[in-house]
Amino acid sequence: MASSLIQIRIDEELKAEATALYEALGIDLPTAVRMFIKRSVLIQGIPLSMNLPSNEYKAYRSVQAIQELSEEALKNGVADMTIEEINEEISAARNDRDSLGGTTI
Repeated sequence: MASSLIQIRIDEELKAEATALYEALGIDLPTAVRMFIKRSVLIQGIPLSMNLPSNEYKAYRSVQAIQELSEEALKNGVADMTIEEINEEISAARNDRDSLGGTTI
């Protein structure tokens, strides 16, 4: 099968970022472009299914939040509390609030 040469102009920074991304995925830039074109023809559309999760990935944020809560619990000396002790603290705080005329949640 004969080959054709395709030339495109893109920003150097974009090319560097794309090259680094594709290398992280185990392919080079020309292979990525060929894959994109072949997949486009196959599905008769634009394929956008190959990506790396970013730091904004939900699982990453969830794990980060749990770590922050654990650190805060250690700092406040409550990391080893049982669920019963936690519920007792909540009940005591509600009772204190109610005795002061606070509203019930």
